[in-house]
Amino acid sequence: MMKKLGIIALALMLILSLSACAKEQATDTPADGTAEIALITDVGTIDDKSFNQGAWEGVVAYAEEANKTYKYYKPSEKSDDAYLTSIDLAVKAGAKIIVCPGFLFEVPIFNAQDKYPDVRFIILDGNPHAGDWVPVVKDNTLSIFYAEEEAGFLAGYAAVKDGYKNLGFMGGIAVPAVIRFGYGYIQGAEVAAQELGLADGEVKVKYTYVGNFDATPENMAKAAAWYNEGTEVIFACGGAVGNSVMKAAETAKTKVIGVDVDQSAESETVITSSMKNLTKSVYDALKLFYDEKFPGGEIQVLDATVNGVQLPMENSKFEKFSQADYDAVYGKIVNKEFEIVGDQDVEGPKEIETQKVAVEEIN
Repeated sequence: MMKKLGIIALALMLILSLSACAKEQATDTPADGTAEIALITDVGTIDDKSFNQGAWEGVVAYAEEANKTYKYYKPSEKSDDAYLTSIDLAVKAGAKIIVCPGFLFEVPIFNAQDKYPDVRFIILDGNPHAGDWVPVVKDNTLSIFYAEEEAGFLAGYAAVKDGYKNLGFMGGIAVPAVIRFGYGYIQGAEVAAQELGLADGEVKVKYTYVGNFDATPENMAKAAAWYNEGTEVIFACGGAVGNSVMKAAETAKTKVIGVDVDQSAESETVITSSMKNLTKSVYDALKLFYDEKFPGGEIQVLDATVNGVQLPMENSKFEKFSQADYDAVYGKIVNKEFEIVGDQDVEGPKEIETQKVAVEEIN
């Protein structure tokens, strides 16, 4: 009899546990499987402390405020077909608007915008095209870019103002967004060095693209070598490349600048992050859709004038660079007091005009 009661109690506990899990999952996955706001993840996950997470937090913030159902889909692999399959699943589950973070969605969205003319698409950091790089943004698609050169400028400026003179830029693949971050970083460092009255060439920047967006032993070894050679802080601009740089920095007891989102929680070595305001941009685009003001067919570039880029000052670990310093330089960027060049203006980092900053490009 006692054995039977024990089995019944165990069964009741299991039922209650499953019920609790179902309730917890229902916050982003409705019980009937439908959701009118969808996000398809890039190669990462919604908790990747990077691009996917920033975009997902915008979805969650708007959907919960407006009481809309929402859900994310993770493609089975990194391919156009897998991304399009996830879009198909989202549409079948009732998606009215789909957020796609990253340039890898360019070809899938090109096909999806014709396949589903009644569904709206938001693509971040990309333009739909047929594989020929010719942008085709239909009326049901909004293409959002960010002024990475301004975000990078803020990071370089703050680092030098805080006292760092031996800097590194370790980009992932040399795609336009990564290039703009790097170019801005050099220019921000130059302006700060000029304001501080430093000598010509006193600030040094090692600069490279590692050719991937992965956390690898090779990337960690390269970062470790730079730190051993005297680099004080590396701007890690390449997705999971940042994890490799952070591990090297932890061993060397040096510093890192994160990218895209606030990465301060990733490592104590992260002094700040060169951010795109992903959460706000997704939130704002969703609000426009539900306010029946969706700017379909547009290619937007979100810059400092609309708070499209930023440093997370509340979580930054600066010793000298203050909130007042940040507000002052941000205001100057908004007022276009600096001519910040991007990937369309020069062909390489050494072509950026500098006096105080010496750039060493490493292939």
